[in-house]
Amino acid sequence: MTNKTLKLKHILKEGLDAILISSVSNIVYLTGYCGFSYFEREAFLVITAQPQGLTYKTPGVLGYILTDGRYSEAVTDILPSLPKYELIETSSKNTIEKVFENLAKKIKKLGIEENDISLSESKKFKKYFKLISIKDLRDLRVVKDENEIKKIKKACKIGDEAFDFILKKLKLGITEKQIAFELEFFIKRNGANISFPPIVAFGTNSSIPHHQPTNNELITHNPVLFDFGVKVDNYCSDMTRTVFFGKADNKFKKIYNTVLTAQQKAIEKLFHLGGGPEQSRRNSSEVNSRGIKATDVDAVARKYIIDQGFPAIPHSLGHGIGIEVHEPPRLSPKSKDILKEGMVFSIEPGIYIPGFGGVRIEDIIVLEENGPRLLTHSPKHLIEI
Repeated sequence: MTNKTLKLKHILKEGLDAILISSVSNIVYLTGYCGFSYFEREAFLVITAQPQGLTYKTPGVLGYILTDGRYSEAVTDILPSLPKYELIETSSKNTIEKVFENLAKKIKKLGIEENDISLSESKKFKKYFKLISIKDLRDLRVVKDENEIKKIKKACKIGDEAFDFILKKLKLGITEKQIAFELEFFIKRNGANISFPPIVAFGTNSSIPHHQPTNNELITHNPVLFDFGVKVDNYCSDMTRTVFFGKADNKFKKIYNTVLTAQQKAIEKLFHLGGGPEQSRRNSSEVNSRGIKATDVDAVARKYIIDQGFPAIPHSLGHGIGIEVHEPPRLSPKSKDILKEGMVFSIEPGIYIPGFGGVRIEDIIVLEENGPRLLTHSPKHLIEI
C-alpha cells in the first residue's frame, strides 16, 4: 500500500469495509495514473480495510482499479509501482454490476465520495452495499509532501517564463484570444500543459474576474489582466498579473497599489498569528501546532481594500492548489480551514470597477516552518508597456 493510500486508514477505521474512489483527481493522487477523463466515468478505485483476496487473482490486495479495455494496458504498466493493487477489467460480459456483486460478497459497508457520485450511481450501488457518505476526500491532499511541492514549483517556474514571454507579444490590435493562444502554445512547447483555459482581459473586460477571451483588440491606455496556470506531472500552478498598455493614470495606479499592498499584508499575516515576519522564528512552533485561521488572512486583505474606499473582493482571497487548480484549503470569510505547514495555496486579492477595469495579483505560496515561501516569482511592480 502506498504512503498516500495509508492516509485513508483513519477513514476506514470508522467501521467501513472499503472506500469507493470515484473522482479522477483522487484516483490520480492515489495511483499516479492520469489517463482517465475528468468528464466521463471511466474508472473506479476501491480501497479495502484489510488485505484480502476479494476477487480474481491476487491474495492480500488492498486496492482494485476498475476500468475497461481501453485502459487495461496502461493501468497494467503502473501496477509494479502499486504492489497491493489489482486491475479488474470490465467488459460487456464482466459488467460493472457483476464486479460490484462479486465485491459485495466481502464488502458490506462502502464509503463513497458524496460530492462526486450521481444519484443514479448511488441507487445502483445500494443494491450491493450499505453506503456511507464521505464529504470530501480531497482533504487527504491538503498537506503536500516534498515531492508534490517540487512539482508545483516546477509548474510555477514555467508560468513565470510564460509571463515574461507574453509581455513581448502585447501590441496594438492583437486580440484577447490571440494572446490566450500564445500563452497556451508557449506552455505546451515547453513540455507542460495548461491547468485551465487562460483568462486574458483587455480594458473594461478586466473588471470581470473570470472573463473569457474574446476578439476584443488591444488599444492604448488599457489594463491587461492575465490569469493562467501550468500543469507539470499532474500538479498545477496558477498566477495572475495585471499590467498597463500605455501610461497608467492615477486612478489605475491607486487601484493597483491598493491590491498589491493588500496582498503583502495577507502574506505578512501568514508569518504568525498576529505579528510581522521579524517574529516568524519565535512564533513558528505556534503556527505549526495551532495553525492560522484562513478567515484571518482573508480579513486582512479584505479590510484593507474596503478601508481604501474600494468594493470588497467578490471572491475568496485564495484557494489550495495541487492536482486540481482549486482544492482545499479555501481562504474566504466563511472558511473553517486552518492553514498549516505543508499547505500550498494562492493569495489573490482583486479590485473590479465595472466600466473602468480591474486589477488582480495572484501568487502561489507554500507555508513552511518559518512562514510562507513564494513559488511564483514574476515581478509585481506596476508594469507599463
